Amino acid sequence: MTAKRKHSRQFTRISLCGLIILLGTLLFTTPLYAKEKFRIAWSIYVGWMPWEYGHQQGIVKKWADKYDIEIEIVQINDYIESINQYTAGAFDGCAMTNMDALTIPAAGGVDSTALIIGDFSNGNDAIVLKEKPGLADIKGENVNLVELSVSHYLLARGLESVGMRERDIKVINTSDADMVSVFTSSDVTSAVTWNPLLREILAMPNTHKVFDSSQIPGEIIDLMVVNTETLKENPKLGMALTGAWYEIMAAMSQTDEKAIAARTHMARASGTDLAGFNAQLETTRMFYDAAEAVEFSRSEELIKTMEHVAIFSFDHGLLGAGAADASFIGIAFPGEKSTGDKKNIKLRFNESFMNLAAEGKL
Repeated sequence: MTAKRKHSRQFTRISLCGLIILLGTLLFTTPLYAKEKFRIAWSIYVGWMPWEYGHQQGIVKKWADKYDIEIEIVQINDYIESINQYTAGAFDGCAMTNMDALTIPAAGGVDSTALIIGDFSNGNDAIVLKEKPGLADIKGENVNLVELSVSHYLLARGLESVGMRERDIKVINTSDADMVSVFTSSDVTSAVTWNPLLREILAMPNTHKVFDSSQIPGEIIDLMVVNTETLKENPKLGMALTGAWYEIMAAMSQTDEKAIAARTHMARASGTDLAGFNAQLETTRMFYDAAEAVEFSRSEELIKTMEHVAIFSFDHGLLGAGAADASFIGIAFPGEKSTGDKKNIKLRFNESFMNLAAEGKL
């Protein structure tokens, strides 16, 4: 045997021994079923109560287990704070509207994906006045709302409908957590808010709903938004969340006892009763069917809506200090369509996971 061949065999034997030792070390120091953990934030709103139900009923855990991951569902009492925490990296996903997805995480440089289109507001957001019965009566009023949110957007759209602009009123920034208590004050005469807060306010004496989101259908959209990089690296998160969502949709959308029990649970968790929750659902265009959500995501109307939202956002300084115009932030849509700056895409409508649900492939 030549010296070269002998050296080669010794090297192979040593290498194999080292490999065995390394594998043994890994076997006893690394969990065999290590799970990746993710945190999802949500706040109380009729279109997001399914996340609370899915968490409490173990549906989210069931789907997370299927894909060998862990998903923590966390309620945040202040809606804007939930988005801020997501933007800061405390959460991997967050329930939010289309406008807020553009103006907070996307504008903050966090590339985000609209994973699930859950619904759009079809009367769940409204402008309310005390005493005065018409929207034109809002002129000169102080208007309480969550500034720079979809409530602000709804106000702007409402004012447009009666030939007014924001200079004709004064916006008073008010947390959604304080909205109901603030409206009881005698010096507060106008508010813009969403359910279930809206329902509580409208139950007060001498209040009038003068404009609502049913007059701009499809423009205030409720989403589950996740970090794009996280989703890219962990597609199982997208599959688990989407699978859980449509199982919940199936559970709550029927008329049988199971569906009534599901809606009753959501009603109580949101601080109302079944009748109140059903009333909120009547003013919400829920996409119970994944195929309908996919179709909506691929529509030209969605692109037009986001262009409108981008213009409002730019006019209110919400796209960041570096934004020269409303096209500063790129928005991607299915079918390789986009608006805005293609080199600065920070918000993506991705229908692929919903489509897997529609085809029964999750």
